Amino acid sequence: MTTWSLVGALLLSVSTQVLDGREVAAVPRSVMSYANRPVLASEELANNQSDPVAKQAIATMLNDLKQAGLTNPDQGVWIQSHDGAIASGRLSSRPLPSASLTKNVTTLAALQTWGSNYRFITNISTTGKLAGNTLKGDLIIEGSGDPFFVWEEAIGLGNKLNQLGIKRIQGNLIVTGKFSMNFEPDPQESANFLRLAFDSSRWQGEVAEQYATMPAGTPKPQLVILGNVRIVPNLAVANISTSSLLIRHASLPLWQILKRMNTFSNNEMAEALATQMGGGKQVAAIAANATGMPSTEIRLINGSGLGQANQISPRATVAILMAIHNRAQVEGLTLADLYPSSQCNCGTIEGRQIPKWAIVKTGTLSDVSSLSGVLQTQEHGAIWFAIVNRGDGDIDAFHRSQDRVLQNLVAKWGLPKLPIASFAETPWQDSDRNEIAK
Repeated sequence: MTTWSLVGALLLSVSTQVLDGREVAAVPRSVMSYANRPVLASEELANNQSDPVAKQAIATMLNDLKQAGLTNPDQGVWIQSHDGAIASGRLSSRPLPSASLTKNVTTLAALQTWGSNYRFITNISTTGKLAGNTLKGDLIIEGSGDPFFVWEEAIGLGNKLNQLGIKRIQGNLIVTGKFSMNFEPDPQESANFLRLAFDSSRWQGEVAEQYATMPAGTPKPQLVILGNVRIVPNLAVANISTSSLLIRHASLPLWQILKRMNTFSNNEMAEALATQMGGGKQVAAIAANATGMPSTEIRLINGSGLGQANQISPRATVAILMAIHNRAQVEGLTLADLYPSSQCNCGTIEGRQIPKWAIVKTGTLSDVSSLSGVLQTQEHGAIWFAIVNRGDGDIDAFHRSQDRVLQNLVAKWGLPKLPIASFAETPWQDSDRNEIAK
């Protein structure tokens, strides 16, 4: 965006808000994002004018690994400031097995493909009519690829069907389209989960435990399916072409799905998204196009990171995170809306000693441990980083050395008095996502 077009956008987008009794201009985050975008530092800078603090942090990490008996030479790192003025790295352009840092690529590709507010729709329809509390006909569930349809979603859907007066299905439960429940790739098993969720009289174990985490007062669905569970790839071929829509179930917005995927590094969610985008190679191509990075530095065979053939250079990982940040800002979000922050002490960073306000993504394979994200400092603002460690050994040793890299940077550059506003998490609250068809 040119200077003049930026000024024009600012003038067109400025609104007013009251501050201390005064009316002041308020510029939307999506517009301001253009004025403060991160700059990917050059390798030439890192090689010829390597920042001494970052360079020492990397050297300390290598020594820590050596002391722990981890001597694999393939230890990749890229550390740089938000403005690209300082940088340091090691094997920064070499594609290395990066484990679940692959999910960064999947995250960027998903945002590029669908946008942050996209919702996957699951349609619920019937071939029959309601007589009393009995639906005389089949109940049809048509999925569209929701990667986060879990017990809570199914329980809410069952309650909505009860609200329509339906307590018995005198027919079959037919599942079609791209439907998966509880991250289960087997359609039959997913359909069985759904049937169980609908009928609380049969609950025990996991479904009962998940119900207990739902808001107090949530009803327990009472919906008995008298027929069988059928998986039907094509409704027309199966002579089920006449049906009436009952409910449209919307997934969480994509950004909330990605936040859960990245916090818990959920492989099934990542694979579901990547498959819908055309697989690992296509996901990598989308990311390479969005970042301008060479395709040789982003090599994927899937969207989760499972397997040594998923290889990304540390510098490309940072470029991908920057592109995610830029995309999020334009859509009124931040990186913290897509990834866990250190203060949550949750998911894959539970128990880690990561500095305050850092936003991170972890990765783990049998001989890979990786960490990427953004660190907030007093002296240099946001610090972007990617660390890829190789070697067979105690995973905790890798974690300690990675955490120490970040701790050493903060020890030298300090923490800001307040978190950087452009990395603050956006407040959000879920709502009823089951819409009764008119």
